[in-house]
Amino acid sequence: MGYRVTAEDDPETMSLQAVKANPKTSPLPSSKRRTASWSDIGLKKNTSPLKNLIFAMQLASPKSKPSHETLIPPCENIDRTSVLSDEIFLKILAKLPESQRKPSSVVCKRWLNLHGRLVRSIKVLDWNFLQSGRLISRFPDLNQVDLLAGSLIPDQNSGILLSCGMFPVRTGSGFSPNQRGLESSLLPAEFVDRGLDGLATGCPNLRKLVVIGASELGLLKLELHKCSDNVLRGIAACENLQVLKLVANVEELYSSVVSDIGLTILAQGCTRLVKLELWGCEGSFDGIKAIGQCCQMLEELTFCDHRMDGGWVAALSYCENLKTLRFQSCKRIETVPGPDEYSDACPALERLHLEKCQLRDKKGVGALFMVCGAAREIVLQDCWGLENDMFRLASTCRRVRFLSLEGCSVLTTEGLESVILPWKELECLRVVSCKNLKDKEISPALVTLFSTLKELQWRPETKSLLPSSIIGTIIGKKGNLKMLFIDQNPPLEFIHS
Repeated sequence: MGYRVTAEDDPETMSLQAVKANPKTSPLPSSKRRTASWSDIGLKKNTSPLKNLIFAMQLASPKSKPSHETLIPPCENIDRTSVLSDEIFLKILAKLPESQRKPSSVVCKRWLNLHGRLVRSIKVLDWNFLQSGRLISRFPDLNQVDLLAGSLIPDQNSGILLSCGMFPVRTGSGFSPNQRGLESSLLPAEFVDRGLDGLATGCPNLRKLVVIGASELGLLKLELHKCSDNVLRGIAACENLQVLKLVANVEELYSSVVSDIGLTILAQGCTRLVKLELWGCEGSFDGIKAIGQCCQMLEELTFCDHRMDGGWVAALSYCENLKTLRFQSCKRIETVPGPDEYSDACPALERLHLEKCQLRDKKGVGALFMVCGAAREIVLQDCWGLENDMFRLASTCRRVRFLSLEGCSVLTTEGLESVILPWKELECLRVVSCKNLKDKEISPALVTLFSTLKELQWRPETKSLLPSSIIGTIIGKKGNLKMLFIDQNPPLEFIHS
């Protein structure tokens, strides 16, 4: 789009050529004739274009300012849109008709990027445009993508164009109607799956996708924001879906409802789920029970800021193959736990992770630890209300091998000792930023337990150090235990070699 000014088009150059003397019409002989000086030219009339040129040449002379200083550009050359924020400028571009919006995108890089943010629907003709990542970087807010035409391998040497209704296919001269010419022109399934994976990561607002040639592995992962029960009716048709994240409520952003109805519809349709995340979802015992009974392959279940009704924790026992259970940013675990006879333990559960949760209700926390009685790994990070009596409820989990405590500021050494001493299978202990766990309160029984661990990371405070007497005891009982010092006054980490 650039325009280069040539000597014939430049008005100042043309003015210079006009004032040159003509040797044929000059009354003076060539010997006495002299070349017109710049001052003589400047005295002539109608030479206003030259004045700007002379002024510019004088500025570039040795008497002018140093070369490193630049002139202030004229007002007409200043980009006045640079003072506008992207949000305001996007609103301005959105008001333009489509016929003017596309040409405006070639003005500069900023206009090109902003124009890409306004595009919502696109039809991909070249698969490399998607595979290279240019589609996502160029159009980040797409909600409709058509990959049909781009999923075909074109035969550039063929002049035969076969129309298949939705898209044309170039075929060779040996094509027969009895053959499956379309299947031979499709990209390999692994290429399509790889493109779909990148599209799912880069286009979170995607609502409609048209694709051909994908395998059952290409549509395994889906993330839905502002999800509702009605949306789950359509998602239930994805029988091969394995990884699903449902976001119903996000405080101060949006609100939607996922209840037992939606969870039951989902469970009956997506029976091959392996990983499920429920963010801000409602429901009760019936919805979680339906997921446990129908989704027999479910191995990982996450609840974030849930709104579940009382008694729902007991339904987790129906998830027979569940291995990992996570809670994040939950204001409560359970309100009214069901009877103990319904709170059976998940038989295959291995990991229980709680992060930034409020553990203030003993009945709710007790019901959770009862269901997770078979857990081998427990991680508690930045959980509020985890005092000694609350932590003692974890004593029902007698098969724990790995325990991690981080940010549990109200838990004391006495409460920790009362729980972990009976754990005969404990192998790894990690304690970080738990300020009420004091070195001086460590008992001989706890020292003996430390000496049998395969891995111990003890940093309840920033400058926490085990007493020298304890160090000597540990080294004496376990000769193959190494001490790792990070700096001069470090916390100690005992690592089994």
